[in-house]
Amino acid sequence: MSDRITVEELSELMKKAAGVTVTPEELQQRYESGFDALGIDSLGLLGIVGELENRYGTPMPPDAEKSKSPRQFLELTNSALLAGA
Repeated sequence: MSDRITVEELSELMKKAAGVTVTPEELQQRYESGFDALGIDSLGLLGIVGELENRYGTPMPPDAEKSKSPRQFLELTNSALLAGA
């Protein structure tokens, strides 16, 4: 398992935890878009954070669930993983 969350992994988690299907390619194109524009609400984001914490066994930063865009979310979660690695 890598110590970085990829766009592909985030795409998979969005489907699993929030029930929203967005391809990695679409996510990459809409990297700066708000999660709300992608159909992810705060509960969905909370679900994604929970999945990541279970998967990596490390707490995610509290700000992760308040992220506005996939880019912001990945920057926060990846810096937390790198710090915990």
